[in-house]
Amino acid sequence: MNLLLPAARIPTLWTYALAVCLLPMLPGALAVQTYNEAWRPQFHFTPPKNFMNDPNGLVFYQGEYHLFYQHNPQGTQWGHMSWGHAVSSDMLHWKNLPLAIPEQPEYMIYSGSAVVDWNNSSGLCKGPDPHDPSCLIAIYTAAGQDWQRQNLAFSNDRGRTWTNFSGSPVADLKLPDFRDPKVFWYAPQRKWVMVAVAADEQKAVFLDSRDLKAWKPVSSFEAGDKGKGQWECPDLFELAVDGDSQNKKWVLIVNRNPGAPAGGTGVEYFVGQFDGKNFRDDGPAGQELWADYGKDFYATNSFSDLPPEDGRRIWIGWMGNWQYANREPTEIWRGAQSLPRALRLSKSADGIRLVQNPIAETRTLRQRELLRVSGVAIGEASRSLQQAGVRGDTLEIDAEFQADSTKELGFRLRKGTGEETLVGFAPATGEVFIDRTRSGLTNFSPDFPGRHRALLSQHGRLKLQVFLDRSSLEVFANDGEAVLTDRIYPSPQSDGLELYSGSDTGRVLSLAIWKLSSIWQ
Repeated sequence: MNLLLPAARIPTLWTYALAVCLLPMLPGALAVQTYNEAWRPQFHFTPPKNFMNDPNGLVFYQGEYHLFYQHNPQGTQWGHMSWGHAVSSDMLHWKNLPLAIPEQPEYMIYSGSAVVDWNNSSGLCKGPDPHDPSCLIAIYTAAGQDWQRQNLAFSNDRGRTWTNFSGSPVADLKLPDFRDPKVFWYAPQRKWVMVAVAADEQKAVFLDSRDLKAWKPVSSFEAGDKGKGQWECPDLFELAVDGDSQNKKWVLIVNRNPGAPAGGTGVEYFVGQFDGKNFRDDGPAGQELWADYGKDFYATNSFSDLPPEDGRRIWIGWMGNWQYANREPTEIWRGAQSLPRALRLSKSADGIRLVQNPIAETRTLRQRELLRVSGVAIGEASRSLQQAGVRGDTLEIDAEFQADSTKELGFRLRKGTGEETLVGFAPATGEVFIDRTRSGLTNFSPDFPGRHRALLSQHGRLKLQVFLDRSSLEVFANDGEAVLTDRIYPSPQSDGLELYSGSDTGRVLSLAIWKLSSIWQ
């Protein structure tokens, strides 16, 4: 090994070596990680260390986006559930904060939500600004050994410290599986609404309150899918259909465990009406609508109190599946959150459907354009890709194809010796898919390898937006008509990228590929 270094590099390396030696001596050093460990996503949120699952309490307040999350501060498997905490100015670059709400001797802290109590309806807001009566309120499930009820905590310092409300529980239905409250302000009746679940009964329960501290049940909702898995992490929000403010529908979200199309956990939704008390599903009995057709998108939570001028409904989901969440092959950390996604409703031939797209802010992650071609045959585009030598494990791919009669086309990602993950399209069936059968390390669970599929309404032309981040794939097809999210665990050296097709008859209408930057640098 040649140890002779240019003089200009010596101070930098000396500073780095000194920092490495001193870090263990600094307070909080155990929370410092390189964020460059094996399979560590570079532009998705992951905890500094230990286990993470559901996003909780997403809220915007005083210029900050807050992400709370289910966290085990003591190990890399589920347990000791508490609320971890991070803040951001753009929903992408996160700053880790100390544990927000830790488990208590008699109960763990399960999922829940946070809101801004703008007018101090709770009477708990006592911030330093006499002209601002607001504060943050969190309502979460206190989970004892054989009971679950909803507790309240409040913060008067922008979420930095939290106090458990002495009058908790604020809602208790005397059920062992009553959990995951999502709270929002229902302006037409000037009241707070909570949607929670009786998980084992597959039932959503609606409650209301004037002060966030005293809740009464007002109705419930059930669907015709009894026996198909627990209901968890509900959400309820209103969206315009195709941007028409005069035509709005309410969307009820239910996370199902198990019962999803790809197996295991998934996100189901219903489109209908809500009058402040009752939700009515507009769909036919027995219809199942799914937000994501991959294997690893669950426990969604949407942001509360986004500025009115923003106008978006944005959510984040946990990129995991309970079939193997405790066995994922990472060591220091375990669990990742999806990219934030903007939601809308759109009319289709089959009815009104939920559409998802990555938030526009993700464009700021584009570090370098690696390739751009348009209006060429599949074969020519493939040769251009090879000649450019495009490789990588943190990429965004935007492509549009005219599929014609080819049997199958798509991309081979994270390609290496004996390894590849396929993102492809079968025009004859209108099927877009991720195939992670040979994606790398798969033997940690028999439920992990597989090919996960979604059907598109249009067969001849395909748009794909693909986000590849070391150990994850998020695929948005035809402007978010169908979405698939999967984790993968390839070898570090498997970073090849190829365009493939069953024939050269198709055309690449456009193809652009970017190297994406790390949010942790």
